[in-house]
Amino acid sequence: MDLDALIDAVNNGQRQNRSDLETFVAKVADGSVSTEDATRWLRAVHQHGCEVDDIVVLTNAMIDSGARLTWPEGPPVVDKHSTGGVGDKMSLMLAPALAAAGCRVPMLAGRGLGHTGGTIDKLEAIPGFNCALSPEEMMDAVKEVGCCIAVQNEAIAPADGVLYALRDVTHTIDSVPLITASIVSKKAAEGLDALVLDVKTGSAAFMQTVEDARTLANSMVKTAEGLGIRTMAQITSMSEPIGTHIGNALEVLGSILVLKGQGSPDTRELVVMQGAALLSMTFDNVDTEEGRRRMEKVLNNGEALEVFRKMCVQQGVSKEVAATLINTPEKVLGTAAEQTTALAQNDGFVAGYDAMKMAQLARRHGAGRFALEDEIDPLIGFLLDATRGVEVKKNEPLFTFFHTRELSSDDLHELKSIATISENKPGRSPRLVELIDSTETKA
Repeated sequence: MDLDALIDAVNNGQRQNRSDLETFVAKVADGSVSTEDATRWLRAVHQHGCEVDDIVVLTNAMIDSGARLTWPEGPPVVDKHSTGGVGDKMSLMLAPALAAAGCRVPMLAGRGLGHTGGTIDKLEAIPGFNCALSPEEMMDAVKEVGCCIAVQNEAIAPADGVLYALRDVTHTIDSVPLITASIVSKKAAEGLDALVLDVKTGSAAFMQTVEDARTLANSMVKTAEGLGIRTMAQITSMSEPIGTHIGNALEVLGSILVLKGQGSPDTRELVVMQGAALLSMTFDNVDTEEGRRRMEKVLNNGEALEVFRKMCVQQGVSKEVAATLINTPEKVLGTAAEQTTALAQNDGFVAGYDAMKMAQLARRHGAGRFALEDEIDPLIGFLLDATRGVEVKKNEPLFTFFHTRELSSDDLHELKSIATISENKPGRSPRLVELIDSTETKA
């Protein structure tokens, strides 16, 4: 392997030697590439980028560094990935709903990153829920239940784990080729037939402009398609929180409501939209409208809720706790000792909520981490009483902040600034901003 040649190719905007790049990734995974050499390559890619063909080779080599799930003939194997948002609880509903609609869903998920909540942190608010599944346990769970949600582990794409840790300390996180390879390698290792990417844009997203979100979405779609996975990206708005429940345990509660055919229409719409895309990409007789109909059906008739219950039991929750969870979730999840309600300061319409302020306040009170070893408090979060566009009178409740620590004067000031009240009713603001599809994708 000629590492200098690889770096020279990156610096000059040329294709990297495939064999050398594959060897480099393998050596990164087994620890035989020095931190200094790996950092030189990372910084070159961060500064100059690289070709899509190189990203495909890089991603495939990352997959080959660990386990790759292989599936027998049967229903389509699908998943989705979100770049992270505030109140983004879609995975908790989407995995069981898709399983109820006839798919296999071996979902790998992560913990919270920065101000955004993590799917694993939410599920671990359920007593006994085990996210640490081996690849074999993931396959067994999917065989038994139709889906699983497991934390990313060292068995899957270990080269990515090494490079990700290095990116964190070398300030090379925000590189589209490196983000692409990191995300797609883990999803492709699941042995997928189809993938939906939810790329967030807005003030509470990592990609704050539509242009940046589009660049990342295109890169991930082309790379996943290059690996033979039918892929679509949905660029969605992330300036306001999703749904009415924000925070780890509260988002489990909000998800169960949607799985019961109730809950936030905003949350439900995203679940239906993402699920419909995957069904239309994998079933010959299903277009997007039929996909939506099937998703609506399993959310309304209890089938998705039953799969969620079975998934909980399969992943370590006792049958008694799982039954109570879907009937009276508050008894299982608990509630914060302190609740502070923000009131409307004047008559008008709710014009919006500042999702970033909400996330940052919740994180400071324990809903998120500032260091890897930080413990999550699952009870911290927000419950919206009045959603965007609702008319309110002065002193009517807007939202409640659930917390376990005393609020400072700064916290109280922050709470008062989260909601905006307007004299005029705000216009409709759909979540979907743009679709990024490929010519190979049927939907």
